[in-house]
Amino acid sequence: MILPGKHLQQDRALLGVGAEILGHLDEERTISDLWERIRSTRGPTATPLSFDWFVLALTFLYTVAAVDLIDGMVSTKSRP
Repeated sequence: MILPGKHLQQDRALLGVGAEILGHLDEERTISDLWERIRSTRGPTATPLSFDWFVLALTFLYTVAAVDLIDGMVSTKSRP
């Protein structure tokens, strides 16, 4: 589920989806904006992505302290 494997493609694994999300966080964005960007940029050969799976990937990124959610805006974790 987190890592790609024999039965889970890279574009479906939480790590792969998380990497896509981080690629779109060049500035603070709302969750709905991130969702629309991910949906519009996934290639035609990519596995379809549900909103639930997107939220799981976002939760995974928050859990490993890769992103922050402040006032409804998602951003990469600020470095000290």
